[in-house]
Amino acid sequence: MIGRLSGTLAEKNPPQLLVDVNGVGYEVDVPMSTFYNLPALGERVVLLTHFVVREDAQVLYGFLSHEERSTFRQLVKISGVGPRTALAILSGLSVSELAQAVSLQESGRLVKVPGIGKKTAERLLLELKGKLGDAIAAPAAVQGDAHGDILQALVALGYSDREAAAALKALPAEVGVSEGIKLALKALAR
Repeated sequence: MIGRLSGTLAEKNPPQLLVDVNGVGYEVDVPMSTFYNLPALGERVVLLTHFVVREDAQVLYGFLSHEERSTFRQLVKISGVGPRTALAILSGLSVSELAQAVSLQESGRLVKVPGIGKKTAERLLLELKGKLGDAIAAPAAVQGDAHGDILQALVALGYSDREAAAALKALPAEVGVSEGIKLALKALAR
């Protein structure tokens, strides 16, 4: 029903915004990934939206990118995953990190998100397999098993998903697991 809002950013109270559209203030819930990339108060903002009507509430969810909104829509289609849980997932993982976790079947990355247990994580991996878009999941699939193993090793050593992914980008495409871990650790030590 409401697909997009374009207006002035009037208030920011995580995870909720107030967007003034020609004198009408819309309350919009956003994931933290969107929240951190918003302009300053009083600036113009354009949000893609998803409108949810329930028996007890009408809630508008906002996103800065098409990828975030389509991923949110895929998440809420899964049994047991509501809009709040979908927002939590998108706040804890970027769309590309989620796609990589799904393509590599890494439930451990999903369990780190507040409110996601082991069973829910496994259901998410099963339900989202092949549904997050080829363009998003392709880099993780092309990198192959070696990069997945290197990523898991770095996370097991205590590095965050973002640090580990950044270190992987610097590695040659055909690197072996042991050599890749050494190179990644050298890059992270800098």
